[in-house]
Amino acid sequence: MWNRTFWLFVAVRVASVFLVASWFVPDEYWQSLEVAHRLAFGYGHMTWEWTAGIRSYVYPAVFAGLYKLLALAGLDSVELLTLVPRVLQACLSAYADYRFHVWCNRTKWSTFLLVSSWCWFYVGSRTLANTLETSLTMIALSYFPWTSECTRFLWPVALSFYVRPTSVLPWVPLCLYHIKKSSHPTWELLLKRYLLIGLLTGAVCVSVDSYFHGTVVFTFYEFLKYNVLKNVGSFYGEHPWYWYLYAGLPIVLGVCVLPFLLASYETVRHRKVYKERAILLLSVCFTVLVYSLLSHKEFRFLLPVLPMCLFITADYLVRWSRKASSKMLWFTALLIVAVNGLMAGYTGFVHQRGTLDVMPYLATTAKDYRDEFNNPAKMFFLMPCHSTPLYSHVHQNVTMRFLHCEPNLTDAPNYLDEADQFYANPMSWIRKNLPVHPISALPSHVVTFDVLEPQIKDFLSIYKETASFFHTDYPVGRVGGYVKVYERFDRNAAATASSSTTPNPTTTSVPSLEDEYDTEYNP
Repeated sequence: MWNRTFWLFVAVRVASVFLVASWFVPDEYWQSLEVAHRLAFGYGHMTWEWTAGIRSYVYPAVFAGLYKLLALAGLDSVELLTLVPRVLQACLSAYADYRFHVWCNRTKWSTFLLVSSWCWFYVGSRTLANTLETSLTMIALSYFPWTSECTRFLWPVALSFYVRPTSVLPWVPLCLYHIKKSSHPTWELLLKRYLLIGLLTGAVCVSVDSYFHGTVVFTFYEFLKYNVLKNVGSFYGEHPWYWYLYAGLPIVLGVCVLPFLLASYETVRHRKVYKERAILLLSVCFTVLVYSLLSHKEFRFLLPVLPMCLFITADYLVRWSRKASSKMLWFTALLIVAVNGLMAGYTGFVHQRGTLDVMPYLATTAKDYRDEFNNPAKMFFLMPCHSTPLYSHVHQNVTMRFLHCEPNLTDAPNYLDEADQFYANPMSWIRKNLPVHPISALPSHVVTFDVLEPQIKDFLSIYKETASFFHTDYPVGRVGGYVKVYERFDRNAAATASSSTTPNPTTTSVPSLEDEYDTEYNP
């Protein structure tokens, strides 16, 4: 049924599972794998979004099912728990790629642009709801009835909406166009197709969400209430309204932004000739416009319009190729591969990888470590909240503490989340919030960025550095160039080592770490 092009897409997406080894955004883990781990194994952390009911369980429930199968087969190792979900998403993305290729009339440029897209290579195998949203958008676009009355495209659109409600934005102009051109009466199309498919899909999704949330909940409504009406997203950062124009869209498209702009100009000038491209360009502009009105902005929000931009660009390049010389064709292709390859290689394999590289080390430590009192590991992440994955990458029911950063949901005056309180005065926060007695109550391991080390050096005096992982060439603010792991001194081992190296034990005593801690940290 599928040809070699399909298997090419599979090979590229599965390869990205192993080649993309960097951190992108917390939601890749905290809104999917961490939730799935909690569902499958009964322990793990759920962020405030799940308490508020603004997230759908549909996507993480699939991974929870995979985890259960792995556990039943005795294969629930950390390696497989982190690998299998990404492989599954990679295969779904590959199928979406193939549907995109079919939609583009199987042109070589469509295959080339999709395979060489640095951004899609970077996110196509990540367990992000935005990645699922983009895959469903590609599939839906391939079924969109430009010249027929087919409504199969509404099924993936409806599913995408219930998983992430903002995914409906690119479909507003397209659905209006579909309704306008249809030969069926509008009321019949809306009731018998749009409403029926929406209700059937919604019944399944709402049932899944209500079951896992423990009460009847409409997550799409809660999502819109918190993110739009209450504007909670602004708590996580704000950008000017034009950010998507000068940063968001150009970076997502990479070097392809140049032919996309040329294609857009040609489409606007001859919109009656390129009607399909004109509608898609309108969808892109509408989506970017709406997102620009919201103060919180992220690159991943633009992922659903990426296939539309690539379709417009591919169609333009197909027509341009008929007149271009072979040298110009090769130059263009090599330029796209070179620039996008460098961007994909650096962001996927170098930039921001330390917070993932540290997790296998912590997983091994959590499994094997026992302190001098035979207690298991207790890990404390003194870094910006959600900087690393958690139990999904450790798979041991040990204490793992991190700095929280819930938004101000109660409208408290002068609100500061826990992470901001810590970074305002790290040592003062440590004195107030970490136990003094007994010393075994302190974290056995501290994970932090190197930039914080000078500010908490007194606290770290009872710890030793055991591991260091490169993170980024461009440390900014609270995020450093290296992720470091510190382990609390074993008092008995320290005493033994000291006595074995001291020439005269009668004149030299081994200090008590409890006494040191009392002296330095007792407020």
